[in-house]
Amino acid sequence: MLINIIAEGCYPYTVGGVSSWVQMLMTHFSSHEFLISTVLPDEDADCRIRYSMPSNVKSLDKAYLYQQEYKGKGKKKIFTERERAAFRSLVYGTDVDWETIFTFFDQSQVPVNSILMGDEFIRIVEEYYFDTYPQIVFSDFLWTMRSLYLPLFTVLKAPVREADVYHSLSTGYAGVLASKAACLRHKPMLLTEHGIYTREREEEIIKADWSYDIFKDIWIRFFYTLSSCAYRYAQQVTSLFEKARDIQVEIGCPEAKIHVIPNGVDPEQFEGLADGNVRKGIQVGAFLRVTPIKDVKTLIRSFAQAKQREPGLRLFIMGPTEENPEYYEECLQDCRALGVEDIEFTGNISTRDYIGSMDIVILTSISEGQPFALLEAMAAGAACISTNVGDCANLLEGHYDGIGRAGIVVPIMDVDRTADALVELARDEELRRQMGINGKKRVRTRYLRRDFLKKYEEIYESFSDKKQEDG
Repeated sequence: MLINIIAEGCYPYTVGGVSSWVQMLMTHFSSHEFLISTVLPDEDADCRIRYSMPSNVKSLDKAYLYQQEYKGKGKKKIFTERERAAFRSLVYGTDVDWETIFTFFDQSQVPVNSILMGDEFIRIVEEYYFDTYPQIVFSDFLWTMRSLYLPLFTVLKAPVREADVYHSLSTGYAGVLASKAACLRHKPMLLTEHGIYTREREEEIIKADWSYDIFKDIWIRFFYTLSSCAYRYAQQVTSLFEKARDIQVEIGCPEAKIHVIPNGVDPEQFEGLADGNVRKGIQVGAFLRVTPIKDVKTLIRSFAQAKQREPGLRLFIMGPTEENPEYYEECLQDCRALGVEDIEFTGNISTRDYIGSMDIVILTSISEGQPFALLEAMAAGAACISTNVGDCANLLEGHYDGIGRAGIVVPIMDVDRTADALVELARDEELRRQMGINGKKRVRTRYLRRDFLKKYEEIYESFSDKKQEDG
């Protein structure tokens, strides 16, 4: 079977949980062949490959949200009646005729800029403006709409190779690109959501300071329209935990399509790992990318506060620092400003080389799904601290599984509570030991690598069986 994995901004260019998940999936399914299509911001994006791709990966293609096009003369496009109705449904976000939209961009040679600047598109936007937002200055509204649709139209023009299955790792632009391929080629589509893309974009937009609330509403509605496309064309949808499944249903995915498949690790890989560091107090490990979504600044400030009460604490921040150099520099400045010692940024490392040395593993993210960082820490028997995001509280507390706590859950961006948790675990060796035991047991009971791979094998096989029936 030939599977085209379509991702946005991750594998193989970014190290992290989703990319590691993709690598694990392709390595395990060695009898299948894979194509990779990755949606990137633009042609200047960092395209250094961070993974050694398995031999069953047959191609790697890039699609861009923003790409320079030649605006040739005589390239104006007059919509057919059906195309005009389809673009109108897209702008209004109701009963979108995606098949006509897909066909248009698959066949049209007209540059995206010519469409956005053309009379046809402007007339549709003007109609939508008077129906919905007449209180806004029209020129501002028009440029907002062009900003919305420029990346979408650019992605829709990107070619996608022929495959037996299209497997998108999110809704959004990757989900629409996968939907286009599945629709036009009449092939099955699988959608896996590690986090709920639409809600993540909504949170980012609400917090942003670049626009008025009314324009934020327009952007949020736009991303909900994109998610409805992916939910429509995906034959099956997977989520990592029950709460995520409930959110998918709430924002429009048919419940019958959804399967909950938790992430999993191989506990044997984390048993008996050597303690490679000389013990000097209590070692705290944070396995993460140094980016704003991981909220490393709260981590640093919490550690600084905790270290005043427990001087023996040492913090290792382990993961790539080059993804957001400006944020990394801000984190270093915070360390200097606070005058805190015993914080080490290790850069990218192998988790197994360090995790056996950690007394505590901490995660202060403002958004997560079901992070491998916690699952691997639990498998290694480390007590954990995590913000209450995604499925983290369920991982650490077990919610009625009778096993007991594997760590402490703290609110997002709460320096005081996070510092208190560090101090509590640093002072109570028996509590750390018991949480480590509980974490190991929970992983072995509910989060095994072999279980999640078996479920994906069943989904792929179901697509193969359907193909044989149709053939």
